[in-house]
Amino acid sequence: MQKFLLTVIAVLALAACGSYGKNSTTAANEVAATPASAKEVAFNADSAYAFVKRQVDFGPRVPNTPAHKECGDWLISQLERHGGEVTVQNPSLKAFDGTILNARNIFAQFNPDAEKRILLLAHWDCRPWADQDPDPAKQKLPVDGANDGASGVGVILEIARNLKKNAPGKGVDILFVDAEDWGTDGDEESWALGTRYFVENPPVDNYFPDAAILLDMVGGKGAEFCREYFSEQAAPRVAQALWGIAASRGYADMFLNRLGGAVTDDHVQLIKHGIPAVDIIEYHPEDESGFNPRWHTSIDNMEGIDPKTLQAVGETVTEFLMNE
Repeated sequence: MQKFLLTVIAVLALAACGSYGKNSTTAANEVAATPASAKEVAFNADSAYAFVKRQVDFGPRVPNTPAHKECGDWLISQLERHGGEVTVQNPSLKAFDGTILNARNIFAQFNPDAEKRILLLAHWDCRPWADQDPDPAKQKLPVDGANDGASGVGVILEIARNLKKNAPGKGVDILFVDAEDWGTDGDEESWALGTRYFVENPPVDNYFPDAAILLDMVGGKGAEFCREYFSEQAAPRVAQALWGIAASRGYADMFLNRLGGAVTDDHVQLIKHGIPAVDIIEYHPEDESGFNPRWHTSIDNMEGIDPKTLQAVGETVTEFLMNE
């Protein structure tokens, strides 16, 4: 999404069941389970869809714009409404082109006294330019960011809505990170500025979650999620658990148990600081970019969002929080 996707040529034996705290050797062709075995999980795709649409209705959430400020205020209010203890970071970040971005990282903790913690994150800003649009006249316009940004936030907001009445035994932290998408090709350090600021200036002393799950482009029609390369290197057991849960819930056709590309995304900044992090991100090997065909175009809008995809991702992550 963002950034640069590298197709990795490798042979990797993937496991897809079990806990990130255990050594599982279940083979990839043994992971499928029948949907009938799935536990009841509190996740409502219609609610997640509404959260996505509400963000898009503000307009492109590009830093330094009124839509960005209004949406940020709304996100803070939603997390507080659902019981999160919210901390807001307001860094001024210098983009690759010299623009100073008035950014906001929005961080919320649920069950803050719990020792074991899982971080869920998604970027909430929009790409300032539809640089991948086939129409040159539209390439300087900002994108709506329905899938690229809003979908991950929407899924996490729906998870947050359920945390108060269906709280797991562990602590859950939510980070809506800013200034992710103001980057340029060929400069990997120009992306994920907000996440870099977060790890270098943690809002909680000695903050170090047990695992982190990044949701990026998780609402597209016909989406497929492969196991992202950097995630496999840094947090194989987390990926193993997530893809195993998805298979057990009947989503193996969406969560493909095979290696995808290496994506320069927010999770890389966490990994650099030693936090085991997994990126759930749509992957299309047949497309030149590797991403959803609407990526960084003027048609990354609500027409490309499918509640079924939101449901698959939301159920999977929710069960991970509850049971892993």
